[in-house]
Amino acid sequence: MRDAEPDGFLDLGFARLDTDREARTGAPEVVYGQGKTPDEIVAGLGALAGRHPHRAVLATRLAPEALSEIRRALPEAVVDDRARTATLGPLPEPHGRVVVVSAGTSDGPVAGEAAITARVHGAHVEVVRDVGVAGLHRLLAVRDLLTSADALVVVAGMEGALPSVVGGLVGVPLVAVPTSTGYGTGAGGMAALLSMLNSCAPGIVVVNIDNGYGAGVHAARVATRARRDAP
Repeated sequence: MRDAEPDGFLDLGFARLDTDREARTGAPEVVYGQGKTPDEIVAGLGALAGRHPHRAVLATRLAPEALSEIRRALPEAVVDDRARTATLGPLPEPHGRVVVVSAGTSDGPVAGEAAITARVHGAHVEVVRDVGVAGLHRLLAVRDLLTSADALVVVAGMEGALPSVVGGLVGVPLVAVPTSTGYGTGAGGMAALLSMLNSCAPGIVVVNIDNGYGAGVHAARVATRARRDAP
């Protein structure tokens, strides 16, 4: 491993870590595990933690073998099998509230990724599970919690209707996440994506299919900035 280069990158051989990202954006680079070997993921996560010892660093999209290797090589890491993530280092002091809402249990991995990401990026996070549109009374029962949030992440597969319903109930900034769950005509999340993009409820932004990470970052930035700028 070489020392940090003048351009702000750390060359690990298989990747060049962006060691200046925290200074530019407020949060360190994240290890995207898909396509990397377990050893590469461990090396990247460890190197990032070494450069940012004051706060947690994150790895996402981890296969079972990578989760096992992180547990073995980095026993101090916090591993979440369902969200397929690992964090290493102390979590930041939370500012602002993000509520992550998922339609069904099958959306749990993406919702979990969003929740952990938002927490690593500085927000207080609460999770509301299994409030899909097939039982609207479950959603109405948590309306006060949704209204109290600074930002919402709403995760749904199938027909992707939940963000539209939530967006019609509350006036909180909302990022919608389509998931790839559903039967054949769901087309791997395309049906949910198109439903969310065509929502008639105002104030909804949409990320890519299964992109809990992108949604978590967006919501955390909205929430932490809202609290920072509050009078």
